[in-house]
Amino acid sequence: MRLYQHLTQCRFLYRVNRFIARCEINGDDVSVHVKNTGRLSELLQPGAVAYVEQSDSPSRKTAYDLVAVENRGYVVNIDSQAPNRIVREWLEQGGWGVELEELRSEYTCGDSRYDFTYLRRGIRGLIEVKGVTLFDDNGMAFFPDAPTERGVKHLHGLIQAAQKGMECGVCFVLQREGVMGLKPNDLTHPAFGDALRAAAAAGVRIEAAVCHVTPDSASITHTVPVFL
Repeated sequence: MRLYQHLTQCRFLYRVNRFIARCEINGDDVSVHVKNTGRLSELLQPGAVAYVEQSDSPSRKTAYDLVAVENRGYVVNIDSQAPNRIVREWLEQGGWGVELEELRSEYTCGDSRYDFTYLRRGIRGLIEVKGVTLFDDNGMAFFPDAPTERGVKHLHGLIQAAQKGMECGVCFVLQREGVMGLKPNDLTHPAFGDALRAAAAAGVRIEAAVCHVTPDSASITHTVPVFL
């Protein structure tokens, strides 16, 4: 899937805060918007090759969005808005492995909103999408890279929905190639790992999908094991 139209390769300099970084673009030190509020400390290293998309909006404070960075020989997409687009394409192509009679984005169930809902043989399904950008030297992916109470809440909601007969799943989008599997990041947020294991035990489907990533595109190619 083509994600961006006007990319420029640059050099990452430093992160100012969660939303702003400085990059060297065509020889100039420029403020750019970081399209991911996670820590990304393993990726956003001074001197790293990065990619920014130029905005068409003249009213923006920053002219560029930081969307990808090179790390360990791979291009890593860090755009937190990309995983939903990638998963929608995958679902529409049959990637979930079931025939979907209906597919909609943004569905509220209980006190949470989930990324996708579908109908299959009259049964309502929910899918929550999580983008993954944390990887170790051995090709293992970890989620989350920072504590996420919202993520824990989503998992508890999926458990409750599954107990009511709904089909529920979580799709972790691994935004890099060369990944062998996914583990919950218990060191960073043990409550999320506990909730993920409880969700799996309750019948919530857990998938980890690897993407083929280029600076301007990303598409799911296959799934890998989730080690709980």
